Amino acid sequence: MAQDYRDLIVWQKTIDLTVCVYQLTRSFPKDEVYGLIPQMRRAAVSVASNIAEGRGRLNVGELRQFLGLAQGSLYELQTQLLVARKLGMGSDDTLNAVESLSNEVSKMLAAFIQKLNSKAATRQLEARS
Repeated sequence: MAQDYRDLIVWQKTIDLTVCVYQLTRSFPKDEVYGLIPQMRRAAVSVASNIAEGRGRLNVGELRQFLGLAQGSLYELQTQLLVARKLGMGSDDTLNAVESLSNEVSKMLAAFIQKLNSKAATRQLEARS
């Protein structure tokens, strides 16, 4: 795979998302230092890390697998954002910005996975011909 993971726009967006999550969680109550704060930060970092790791793998199947893991971590983060909102943690503006960015990343990941799936299906059809 020729393209460096840092060239992937979806990876770049996940770095932006991670920075936003760190900024958001700085305003959380101190009693969340062992609760939502580390969980949200780990989930955000995991999204970018899984994209990078998948890009470094040897084949498209492994890349797809790691993109699926990234998507799972993103859904985990989105769930935690909802909990934070319901508990009144963080400003509405910041929560909205993080949620918007997470939704954008979600769409990008889904499109990337779909593209890889359609390429794999095309290769399978060509191999059968």
